Amino acid sequence: MRALVMTAPGGSENSQVQEIAAPHPGPGQVAIDVAHAGLNFVDVMTRRGDAAYAAEWPYRPGKEVSGTVREVGAGVTGLAVGDRVVAAPVGAGLAEVVLAEAALTVPLPDGVALREAAAVPLGLATSLLLLTDAGRFTAGDTVLVHSAGGGIGNAVARLVPLLGGGRLIGTVGRAEKAAAAIASGYQHAFARGDDTAEAVRAATGGRGVDLVLDPLGTAALDLDLAVAAPGARIVLFGNASGGAVADLPPLSRLMAGNLTLTGFSHRGLAATAPDRLARAIRRVLDLVADGGLELPVTELPGLDAVPAAHDAMQEGRATGKYVVRVGG
Repeated sequence: MRALVMTAPGGSENSQVQEIAAPHPGPGQVAIDVAHAGLNFVDVMTRRGDAAYAAEWPYRPGKEVSGTVREVGAGVTGLAVGDRVVAAPVGAGLAEVVLAEAALTVPLPDGVALREAAAVPLGLATSLLLLTDAGRFTAGDTVLVHSAGGGIGNAVARLVPLLGGGRLIGTVGRAEKAAAAIASGYQHAFARGDDTAEAVRAATGGRGVDLVLDPLGTAALDLDLAVAAPGARIVLFGNASGGAVADLPPLSRLMAGNLTLTGFSHRGLAATAPDRLARAIRRVLDLVADGGLELPVTELPGLDAVPAAHDAMQEGRATGKYVVRVGG
């Protein structure tokens, strides 16, 4: 089978499509013929060698797929060969066949296309969990989202109206991406700079924001604290910049504003509470099946196009969600 392999830390020069043997499932696993696979920034962080992402090299990326069940392992129930599914594998999803835990493999409802479904297991499910579980979103909240022009930012903009509605403010790394964020549903979008806090406060009439979703490590944490309304929740869920993570603010600062600072990890949830992640995947799929949720995706024609797309994501040139067509 064909699979994308990252041979060493670096850039696209170290990403190759190789012919390797197709895997077979062990107990509790399924093998899936991949139709489409989602691209995520975690693949970029792994590729550049960020700590704690790849245990060894070469590394095979890809953490969300759609396709059909090819083979089931011992002890698997509720899934059969030929079933249309989505899955959140621990990796290696950018390939023609992938292994996934049955607990994180969810049947596709009728009418949900495989192309769009590939954006669900990590991108959309993470966005839903960031809002509901980690961020405790309630209708009417004002939400600040960093990297609003990316896949998670687009998904949040689609989900907030379905959760009761609220005001959406986004920041982007490049000024030219602000228009795309506005088009996806944000009321305001600002390029991050020295005056961002002032712009966010002005957009809220000086009140501040109720919820911050921040994938930038601690690089924007001072900004988050500066624009947080009393009782706000700040959720850190990545380190997209790849820089050193600074110390967290002192407890006294959090207590003074009645603020909550929390972390979220899709990978950690998949390892320790897969049932919670599977429930989020099912809920998103139901929203798509009911016609209430649409997420436009940019489809890449094949695995050979993935390294260049990873380059665009790393350089801040990508907008929205990428999926790659892998199989028929």
